[in-house]
Amino acid sequence: MTQTVGGAVDALREAMSGAVLVAGDADYDEARTVWNAAIDCRPAVVALCSNAADVSAAVRFGVENGLEIAVRGGAHGVSGKAVDPDTRRVRVGGGALLADMIAATQEHGLATPVGLIGHTGVGGLTLGGGMGWLTRKHGLSIDNLVSVEVVTADGKVCRASQAENSDLFWALRGGGGNFGVVTEFEFALHPVGPIVQVALLFWDLDRGGDVLRLARELGRSLPEEINVVVAGLNAPPAPFVPPEHHLKQGYGIFVVGFGTPQEHEEVVKQIREALPPLWDFVAPMPYLALNQMLDEDNRWGQYDYEKGGQIAEITDEVIEAVTRHFPHKQSPGTVVLFYRVDGAYSSVGDDETAFGGDRSPGWYVFNVAVCPTAEMLPAEREWVRGLYSALAPHMVTRTYVNILEEDHSDVAAAYGAEKYKRLARIKGVYDPNNVFRRNANIKPEVQRSA
Repeated sequence: MTQTVGGAVDALREAMSGAVLVAGDADYDEARTVWNAAIDCRPAVVALCSNAADVSAAVRFGVENGLEIAVRGGAHGVSGKAVDPDTRRVRVGGGALLADMIAATQEHGLATPVGLIGHTGVGGLTLGGGMGWLTRKHGLSIDNLVSVEVVTADGKVCRASQAENSDLFWALRGGGGNFGVVTEFEFALHPVGPIVQVALLFWDLDRGGDVLRLARELGRSLPEEINVVVAGLNAPPAPFVPPEHHLKQGYGIFVVGFGTPQEHEEVVKQIREALPPLWDFVAPMPYLALNQMLDEDNRWGQYDYEKGGQIAEITDEVIEAVTRHFPHKQSPGTVVLFYRVDGAYSSVGDDETAFGGDRSPGWYVFNVAVCPTAEMLPAEREWVRGLYSALAPHMVTRTYVNILEEDHSDVAAAYGAEKYKRLARIKGVYDPNNVFRRNANIKPEVQRSA
């Protein structure tokens, strides 16, 4: 919540069971801090909501006092009691972190598709789509969403699913934070792990074209149980990397196997024989550890900027653009990532959810600047934009809602004209005054009575 308030804060404190903080309170600075250090907002009020009633009170307070409302996840946990292994369902609080949910579901050898970073919030990831290691096999996070509890702009608490408030449920699956504050998510679960097969193969910078051409061929014939993420990156200073190659800039292929070790081994062997790597790491790993493998590289307090979109194929033109731009990045943490999407991802119809991407098989490309200091960010931001501009003519979808800038002027393009119109009409029903606008904002289309 932004702007200024007076004594009205006391009324909010009385209405909530969670803490209410303002500037000068001991925990205010910690509470206002977000993952990306480049975002330094100072809200008039921070409401630490512990349940749906608290969220309702905070939303009503913000509306009544003319305050802008921004939603931050990461405040709720999840316990094993939220998992029902018989029905293969999990319920998590709206602020749960991915690692919390994975740890609970892995006690039963189950999981639902989520992102690659364990300290990501479940809420923000899911509402925009949610892609990661399991996307090829089980789809996006939203494809596995069964129901939600949500607080709408009028402060009401309701449930949404295919059978209840189905229009709202459709919009929440891809529409971002435009339609309310989700206080509980219910996901379908699938047998996964607890041990999966993991490999990272790494090549010198001058082999980038060869690596990307190899990835193109791999993408056309991957078994269902295997997923790959292709990356331009600096080798991490990790124990499994030879010391002489720590922070070396180059290209890597992550190969994750959810089937038999033999199936994973065959794909790794295929890669090694086609293009012998500078070094590689192959090992079984707990699924939870896989989803925390990149946490330190993406730790809190760094300065980040990201753009990306979807391509149908890693064409020669895409390869030329990446290999021309990638050597000129400055920060060791900055990466280019290619996520393979097909299989279960492509089995869902374009109109079944509000997701803005094309469901055809292809690759999502993310150009991610990660800088240790604020001084490095401006140049790295321009690098991201330069590579994005070179790739944009080859994209079938030119963005992904979860990385869309808040002030982006063409949110409609992220969804396409017809889907955006449908979202705007639903926004007009549930948030006609655009209370939830601190996001990739969908402007409400309000139906006027005759």
